[in-house]
Amino acid sequence: MGAIRQSISMTSSRFALCLLGALVTSLNAAPDFIHEVAPILKKHCAECHTESKKKGGLSMNDENSFREGSENGPILHPTHPEKSLLLEVISTDDEDLRMPPKGKGLDDKQVEIIRQWVMAGAKWEPGYALKTPAYEPPLRPRNPTLPVAQGKRSNPIDRIIDHYLAGKKLPRPAPLDDSAFLRRVHLDLVGLLPDVETVRSFTADKSADKRSRLVDKLLADKTAYTDHWLTFWNDHLRNDYAGPGVIENGRKQISGWLYQAIYDNMPYDEFVRQLVAPTAENEGFANGIVWRGTISAAQIPPMQYAQSVGQTFLGINLKCASCHDSFVDRWKLSEAYGLAAIYSDKPLEMFRCDKPTGKTAVAAWLFPELGTVDASLPKDQRLKQLAALITHPQNGRTPRAIVNRLWQRLMGRGIVHPVDAMQSAPWNEDLLDYLAVHLTENHYDLKQTLRLICGSAAYQSKSESFREAPLESNYSYLGPRAKRLTAEEFTDAVWQICGTAPQKIDAPVNRDKAMVARASLMKSDLLMRTLGRPNREQIVTTRPNDLATLEAMDLNNGAILDQRLVQGAKALEARKFTSPTELSTYLWQAALSRNPTPEELKLSLTQLGPAPTAAAIQDLLWGLFMLPEFQIIR
Repeated sequence: MGAIRQSISMTSSRFALCLLGALVTSLNAAPDFIHEVAPILKKHCAECHTESKKKGGLSMNDENSFREGSENGPILHPTHPEKSLLLEVISTDDEDLRMPPKGKGLDDKQVEIIRQWVMAGAKWEPGYALKTPAYEPPLRPRNPTLPVAQGKRSNPIDRIIDHYLAGKKLPRPAPLDDSAFLRRVHLDLVGLLPDVETVRSFTADKSADKRSRLVDKLLADKTAYTDHWLTFWNDHLRNDYAGPGVIENGRKQISGWLYQAIYDNMPYDEFVRQLVAPTAENEGFANGIVWRGTISAAQIPPMQYAQSVGQTFLGINLKCASCHDSFVDRWKLSEAYGLAAIYSDKPLEMFRCDKPTGKTAVAAWLFPELGTVDASLPKDQRLKQLAALITHPQNGRTPRAIVNRLWQRLMGRGIVHPVDAMQSAPWNEDLLDYLAVHLTENHYDLKQTLRLICGSAAYQSKSESFREAPLESNYSYLGPRAKRLTAEEFTDAVWQICGTAPQKIDAPVNRDKAMVARASLMKSDLLMRTLGRPNREQIVTTRPNDLATLEAMDLNNGAILDQRLVQGAKALEARKFTSPTELSTYLWQAALSRNPTPEELKLSLTQLGPAPTAAAIQDLLWGLFMLPEFQIIR
């Protein structure tokens, strides 16, 4: 094994072992916060520790206040969770110390649930609050007044963010250099690395407008753009080319319609209307998955429709409200069933926690201030009414939800976080509202939103350090957040650098077959799944950004990546580079969009030797692909 691979392999192996230990610990699954932990806290703790009440100095209004602790110190032990004050007070036999003080206290089952939750890290559902939420998002659009531009930073996004940073006395993030911007914007807009010739020409170009011209060029590349954003929409619309749903004839693909819609840059409001009130070619999203066997009442197709429409287009969580009144936000069981009844072919009996209520749901839209759905109309007409209401000019929630998703995809974190919790307050209301109005004023052209963001100094800034904020409730904007390559981007990058992309695709789409395949158009393999590609039996709007144990092991020893490296090394060997220096420089430029440093070049040449063999090239490829700089979009 070559010097690079041996060195990185040892580091990766140690890292994998650490992660494996974490995985073993996590196998004792934590109780479900919403359905098991929150009801206990709400019933037994909220009376004394929410709103303005802070008995013992402890507030449990939200995660942040809970973790701040009480007048007796932290409620959770920082290093030994079994010694946490919370566990002590709920399990003691001393009635003067026991919590809650009224009644008989928690029973053994409830104590065990809280103990398991604490031992697993006491993870709190993002956005959940025991107190009544004080924030209710506006329904209608709002066009904020833009602050005065600071110097030459005239982009509306920069005007808003500069004002925000000045108000909080925070520094502006430093600007990206050309090579880092080139790599970031290529991966973000078309999901591909810039080729070596583009790296050389772009970094040599001294034109003041070269970055805006590059953004325009990438957005104009219809095929590359569509191939890339197909991944985003497949995740959001639960569309895939394989899996249990397809095998059981329980899920219908919308691949052909979806690919063409992205390729044609269909206006987003029309895109939404066609999915909410579908035709035969795109009804798979609305139909959901027909599961085999007995299922929960909350997962019948009409309920899936309500959940999917609410989550994807409005950024609201109706899954909890599909079983009972939501613990997370204000949505009620009747509202979830009302949305589901619009789609139902027959009268829909309401169930609460899988028990029939004897009541029939009445077809209804979530925001009657904008209009209503006539429950007496046939299904297709009800759906057209719903589609019109979701895209109503006075419904600001739909454009806010999608621009927040685009901001998260490009900047690493949503203006509202998480992106499916649009009932939560944004870190900057003016920014969110401006982007939403900008989208509608540009006729729902998503490329215009992407162009605006990518043209801002905010986007063209260095990212925060690659770390997880300790508490998202304390979030302040400090710049973009680093993002991991998606499974598809990683796969495409390997194929692109080595020139080994497959010739056939799996997706049934109308695409030029002469063009190389992209991972977004292929069925998922084990490597893509371990790198985070979902099976899409559920809507996934944000993929994990952390390295998991199986990923570390698959990248270190996986057969699929190893075989691709074998193929890639042979292909590169056959290209007959004039020297090891030329080969090494090509690989660094292709993988990282920059030249190697003198030290990196020396190490690469040592690895390759004077006459590079396929085995030596394979080891160098592996070393490059394992670099954080390769796997992370900074």
